[in-house]
Amino acid sequence: MATAISVRGLSKHFGEVRAVDGLDLDIADGEFFSMLGPSGSGKTTVLRLIAGFEEPTAGRIMLGGEDVTRRPPFARDVNTVFQDYAIFPHLSVRQNVEYGLRVKKVPGAERRRRADEALATVRLEGYAERRPHQLSGGQRQRVALARALVNRPQVLLLDEPLGALDLKLRREMQIELKEIQRDVGITFVFVTHDQEEALTMSDRIAVFNEGRIEQLASPVELYERPASAFVAGFVGSSNLLEGDVARDLVGDPGPFVIRPEKLQLLAEDPHLPGGIAAAGVVREVVYLGASTMSVVELDAGPTVTVSHQNSDTSIDAAVERRDQRVVVSWRRDHLVSLGSPDPAASPEEETA
Repeated sequence: MATAISVRGLSKHFGEVRAVDGLDLDIADGEFFSMLGPSGSGKTTVLRLIAGFEEPTAGRIMLGGEDVTRRPPFARDVNTVFQDYAIFPHLSVRQNVEYGLRVKKVPGAERRRRADEALATVRLEGYAERRPHQLSGGQRQRVALARALVNRPQVLLLDEPLGALDLKLRREMQIELKEIQRDVGITFVFVTHDQEEALTMSDRIAVFNEGRIEQLASPVELYERPASAFVAGFVGSSNLLEGDVARDLVGDPGPFVIRPEKLQLLAEDPHLPGGIAAAGVVREVVYLGASTMSVVELDAGPTVTVSHQNSDTSIDAAVERRDQRVVVSWRRDHLVSLGSPDPAASPEEETA
């Protein structure tokens, strides 16, 4: 597959701060690629470097095989969509979408045709004559998206574009944005600190930490097989077992991580072949609507969280477990090793 974006040795320093530190990255043509990480991890700086809004301290940026490292933003075949929409309040929806074409002196009839096509792509047919103040937040974000798409860029850069929307609308837009990307077939590079957004939409995700990529993988691989404790903790919730505790429970000092939904909360030791069980006390029960989270202090020392769906258990029954003794069990193959031997193998097999 052709490469839309390639960066080599990319660095950006702000004084003593290494915002981006020697990054190598390839993004495929037509890929929905997300850069995920906490504030200050370097993801937005990388986006701005690709867009041309920042100059790198070192390294190269290639777009479609061309070196654009020193080109200004207007000379790069990319467009950017921001969180704050940045649409003109005094112009109609169609005029906002046409604006970039007008600057490029595209003839009026062609501008109108392409603007209407872009509005249809983002499901805004019939809204062309409205003003921005007559639109909802989600509709204004679609106008900003149409204005970027109308230029037919090779790459669309999206800087936390859903951050200003409420939760329900944000989830709806996640699905729509992925559908739009599939329809238009161009490369989307999406920056977010929201792991749900990244998991929902992306073909691949790069998790950033202190200016570097901690892990680059598909959503499934990233969640099911995190490469480090940082990734395991940032992408969803996880329980960490290491040292003497891991040696007592697993037969190896680890470290290991296991997701809360992989744990079972039982009244007694299940004696499951190939499973692991640890006794403890339920210290807290948290109701989350579709699921319930129980915080269990294990006799072995650490505190773990256990998550289960509320489809077959009442919240009253879950709350009654508070301060009760329980057994937490899990399958050995649900443990993820962070650098030690494969936890799916039993201790006897490892020493055989």
